[in-house]
Amino acid sequence: MSFNPQSILLTGASGQLGRAICRSGKFKNILTPTRIELDLTQANSIRKYFETHDFDVLLHAAALARVVRCQQEPSKAIEVNLMGTCNLVLNVLEKEKRTKRSIRFIYISTDGVYASTRGHYSEEDATIPYSVYGWTKLGAECAVHGLTNFSIIRTRFFDSQNIKYNRYASDSYTSSLPIEELVNSIDRLLNSDFVGTINIGAERKSDYERFKVHKLSIQPCTIEALLKEAVLPLSRDASLDCRLWERVMKSRKQ
Repeated sequence: MSFNPQSILLTGASGQLGRAICRSGKFKNILTPTRIELDLTQANSIRKYFETHDFDVLLHAAALARVVRCQQEPSKAIEVNLMGTCNLVLNVLEKEKRTKRSIRFIYISTDGVYASTRGHYSEEDATIPYSVYGWTKLGAECAVHGLTNFSIIRTRFFDSQNIKYNRYASDSYTSSLPIEELVNSIDRLLNSDFVGTINIGAERKSDYERFKVHKLSIQPCTIEALLKEAVLPLSRDASLDCRLWERVMKSRKQ
């Protein structure tokens, strides 16, 4: 049966993905609280917001997503990504108990929960993050499993209008997809009854091959050259096996 949300609470509306979700016009009756209105690091702030606002879906896109900052400030990454998600989960459980109805929880995780060395990772593969960011997102996934009506999206995305660097490795691979495609995928997932963890991504390509069509000036290099300059570990092959996502979408059409 298709799930049609009446009202969506979006965390992280001011972030890159949150802005794209709001821009898309695909999501109606959407609540977009500011950090002042809903502070994920303060359980009381969440409790007060939940007591005064009703919603059918919580789309959790808020995160400390700057990987370098997470590496440099692990305590902040833990506070926002892990404890912030735990605070949300605890308050969802309380709201479900109080209202006697289920709230659908969609969590935007990362392909960084995998070791990202050999690629073609499925949802059943071991999760061994290579960065503080990945570890905090994996910990948050564990908290989300305390709910009954949830979907965890492991993914990586980019903005084709804002390709940040001038060099990309021709021997580093991902399944990164344009942000607009991820927004479309979230919309499709919301209109399904899928519960669990799912990879959502594009076909496996090198970073250079993927981005050169959007920014003609970029130059190819090797992952080893980037590692010499990097202040944190980098993924060599973070590509995803997305066959489960394909099956979910196929079953939706039937």
